[in-house]
Amino acid sequence: MADSAMSGADLSDVLLAVEKAPPVDAVEAVTRSVGVSLGALWVSFLVADMSGRALVRLVHVPIGEASAGRQQDEDVAVVLPFDGGPQEQVLRGQHVLVEQVGEQFVVRAPVTQRGEAIGLLEIALPAAPGDAAVARVSGVAHTLAFVVIANRRHTDLFEWGQRTTPFTLAAEIQRRLLPSAFTCEADSFTLSAWLEPAATIGGDTFDYSLARDLLHLSITDAVGHGVNSALTATLCVGGLRNARRRGNSLLDQAQAANEAVLGNAPAGSLFATGLIGRVDLATGAVEAVNAGHPAPFLVRDGVVRPLALLVNRPFGVLARRPYRATRFQLRPGDRLVLVTDGMLERGAAALDLGARLGELSELHPREVVRVLGDLVLDVAGPVLPDDACLLVLDWHGGHGDTRSTAAGADLDRASAPEPEDAGHLDGGS
Repeated sequence: MADSAMSGADLSDVLLAVEKAPPVDAVEAVTRSVGVSLGALWVSFLVADMSGRALVRLVHVPIGEASAGRQQDEDVAVVLPFDGGPQEQVLRGQHVLVEQVGEQFVVRAPVTQRGEAIGLLEIALPAAPGDAAVARVSGVAHTLAFVVIANRRHTDLFEWGQRTTPFTLAAEIQRRLLPSAFTCEADSFTLSAWLEPAATIGGDTFDYSLARDLLHLSITDAVGHGVNSALTATLCVGGLRNARRRGNSLLDQAQAANEAVLGNAPAGSLFATGLIGRVDLATGAVEAVNAGHPAPFLVRDGVVRPLALLVNRPFGVLARRPYRATRFQLRPGDRLVLVTDGMLERGAAALDLGARLGELSELHPREVVRVLGDLVLDVAGPVLPDDACLLVLDWHGGHGDTRSTAAGADLDRASAPEPEDAGHLDGGS
């Protein structure tokens, strides 16, 4: 199941099919091409929904078979909630699974890029596939991840498919503030984040960006609710990104966010708390600025503790008081967890976050944020009174180009497949 399973000819054929097709048909063009070449009975592409609790079937070839689901124009999306079955397990464990279903053999492969689980490729074959055919499906699934990433820039189709719940205007604004990928794997770290918007939207955001030798992180929480909160969050994140992209220091980034909110926030004295940081990828040294935000958690050698950082004023409060940074050192094996107060207060206070983090130490960050998100909804939902957001960073050390991958994922870091009768740690999904 190596990334090299696709030949140069295969890749050329895929790229040609993608370029000839409109963006809304690019995935269908790829799946049809591979299905024909493998003699498949049918091929499907399923995209992971935004909640992380379901897959949505966006493409099914051959076209014209009966199906039911949500429809936009001529597109049909069938929502398949996770139930612990093979589709969920392929996505969680990032492995290819071959299952006999009646007289067919269904090959399921994760569609993943740098640890971001975009979705699932399913191919039904009339006979049991050999290792070469399975490897080819895996390689096509990895290529399909790049096809989706490239073409979702030009169409709403994929995002429409991912939205199993309608968005408000405030949620639409807030969504645009988030990075396009919620998970990232690199040599030295693995990162994943999650956001559950409250019904009224509380202005939480997270962000990250990789420089050559630095990893930038942020998590923010604009006070209030609705559109004004989303606009304040926009100013805060815009100020941070603009300063970061100018190459400014972390303290200058904090000051830029402060000035952006102070000078432009909607009426009502709105402000935002936040935690911004940058990690030296060569050493694991961290510089962080806490702007009135809840302390992050450090999980080290099985022990979970909050990190005591210097606490500064929130963004949008007092123009000239300087910000101060805290420096600390990550060790290989450490896990750093950033949260907003929606993970800690009101109904969410019933969740012992520290204890849960200790129980989840063996899971990939992608699974940690899913489980904790489900648990917060269990104790404080199903509709949260405030946004809840978290970002999980695993530090491995070893910055360079030695990352080991298979079809877009580091299998050594992937979570072990859960049994179909998994207990409370799967969040009941």
